Amino acid sequence: MSLSFPRPVRGGIDLHLHTTASDGRCTPRQLVERAAKAGVSVMAVTDHDTTAAVGDVHAEARRHGIHAVTGIEITAVEAGRDLHVLGYLFDVQHQGLAALLVEQRAARIARIEAIGSRLAAHGVPIDLGPMLEQTRRDSGRSIGRPQVARAMVAAGHVATVQEAFDRWLQRGRPGFVPREGPTPEAVIDIIHQAGGIASIAHPGQRDLGPRIPVLAAAGLDAVEAFHPDHDASLVQEYMEIARDLDLLLTGGSDFHGDPAHGCEPGSVTLPAAEWARVEARSVRRGPSRSA
Repeated sequence: MSLSFPRPVRGGIDLHLHTTASDGRCTPRQLVERAAKAGVSVMAVTDHDTTAAVGDVHAEARRHGIHAVTGIEITAVEAGRDLHVLGYLFDVQHQGLAALLVEQRAARIARIEAIGSRLAAHGVPIDLGPMLEQTRRDSGRSIGRPQVARAMVAAGHVATVQEAFDRWLQRGRPGFVPREGPTPEAVIDIIHQAGGIASIAHPGQRDLGPRIPVLAAAGLDAVEAFHPDHDASLVQEYMEIARDLDLLLTGGSDFHGDPAHGCEPGSVTLPAAEWARVEARSVRRGPSRSA
């Protein structure tokens, strides 16, 4: 279903939010309720490698008078490291994108199984069976390390999610398993095939400034300059990079509903003028999509 443009923006614009369809802790209804309470007027749920929550989020958003747009955060792999690409205003029913996401979710399950085996071998057993069974049963769900970290807390192996990552799950720790996945260029291409806008997520986390010109040459549309991990100097740095390369800007709270990950909905937002530029680019590329 196509959206009409332009739409008036009355409040905060948060284009980076997560639900229980991936590693968030809020259901679509809970997420929208919190966004509405925070005064968010435009939102995108950007679950990892899945659009399973998009339909429910859009339905709830309509009830609260919030303009919801399609979104996703796709995991690419470059030189053995994760690089996340956000997609916006794409066709959720695009077959090529859907096929890629099926592969991504299957790879996530295999990785979590391998992480569980490594942890058990180091004397840190956790019962991943119910979690994996639920993920397999609901094929649209996406599983990741945050769920493993929460299981480690529940089992009493660590006190917090952050401790689980620091001691066991991050690169160089005993439970870390490298990820396999498409290149960022391939992810940008499939988002474009689905009619969407591709933005590099939280580039400050990986010091991606030097990589952005190469990705721009491959078709990258935008840079997520506004993110809770970016202080004022990083926001300015990535805004300048985007302007030099004629790229759009995106931003949001990266809300997960977990104190260890992200802020409240609407706590980091995209300026209205920048959102208007994103919408305008989408209109030129082709019809945008809603759930």
